[in-house]
Amino acid sequence: MSLAQQHALRIDVGLVQEAIRAGITSKRASAHDNHWTRWVEFCLQLNVDPHLSNISDPVPLLQVFTQRYRDGRIAPSQATVKSRTAEDALRAVGQAFSLLGTKDPRKDAHGNIDFRITRQLRAYNKTDTPPRRVKPLPISIILHILNAAHNLHPTASNKIISDVICIAFYFLLRPGEYTGTTADDHPFLLRDVSLHLGTRTLNIMTDPLHLITAATACSYKFTRQKNGTENEVVTHGRSDNLLCCPTRATIRLVLYHRQHNTAASKPLASYYHRNKLTPVTPTDVTERIRSSANALRHATGIDPSELSARSLRAGGAMALLCGNIDTDVIQLFGRWHSDAMLRYLHVQAEPVMKKLARIMFNHGQYSFHSTDTVPIVDDN
Repeated sequence: MSLAQQHALRIDVGLVQEAIRAGITSKRASAHDNHWTRWVEFCLQLNVDPHLSNISDPVPLLQVFTQRYRDGRIAPSQATVKSRTAEDALRAVGQAFSLLGTKDPRKDAHGNIDFRITRQLRAYNKTDTPPRRVKPLPISIILHILNAAHNLHPTASNKIISDVICIAFYFLLRPGEYTGTTADDHPFLLRDVSLHLGTRTLNIMTDPLHLITAATACSYKFTRQKNGTENEVVTHGRSDNLLCCPTRATIRLVLYHRQHNTAASKPLASYYHRNKLTPVTPTDVTERIRSSANALRHATGIDPSELSARSLRAGGAMALLCGNIDTDVIQLFGRWHSDAMLRYLHVQAEPVMKKLARIMFNHGQYSFHSTDTVPIVDDN
């Protein structure tokens, strides 16, 4: 192989490695690197080759690594971590072996995770404290936030943040999808937003203002948001409320940015502070939510500390569920890839659940043909 061919090969190998890393978010790739570093340090402390050469049964070593990560001895936090966190660290080590083209030491001859590891992780899971669920945000708090921002304390930042909250609620958005929380998140830009007047799609940057204010629907195009399908477009019409409406809130944001000649490549969830474009942050959103939740605590019974920017997504889904919207539609609209959140919402949805006793009583009388047999299921 010539020197030029060797050089080209090294470049291509590097490109392949970059592509492999790009298959996951940069944050997760960095975490995997850190897990491998801790594995190497763990092995060197025990005078063991990190690549497990001459180790006939690596499982006990992997189990000790997982135990020490679990109890915090080698975890970054230096404190006990959740079972899933310890499992992720162990998985990262196993995948590092696979990337090197060798067998994942976690797996047996059939390609399954070794029974000993599986049982160990299951025991950790049983002793984990229950996860703290995010509380869904009722519409009354959204209304309070909007009224406070537009009528009581109408500063530019207050109005922008309240309108962003309104939009996130209606479109079931995660904080990163509208704020760009980390380098892996990409918030909606002005060019990702469309307004519609009937069947006509308006140009939000150039169409006359009277057409913009008359828009009857708004659309948001997912480009690089983590949980959205690229170029998927989600649309909302108008609600019956002048303030709490996704289309009207979008119109207000568009008009604000047009007034300030904001470029189409800038985030929609932003405002000008001292002539500098400032992005809305999850902290901004959480502060507004908790302030209004505190004012309405006597009516909602919700502890403000149980609410955050993440509550908007759950609150929007809850509103759809309580409105008898089919769960498949909610899952599609919210871009969920599993039904885990929907199962949680069912339990939380008091307007839905309170009807069940009456339904069960009214429909609990039934009979069987004499030839029918009903299987008895032993739950034990």
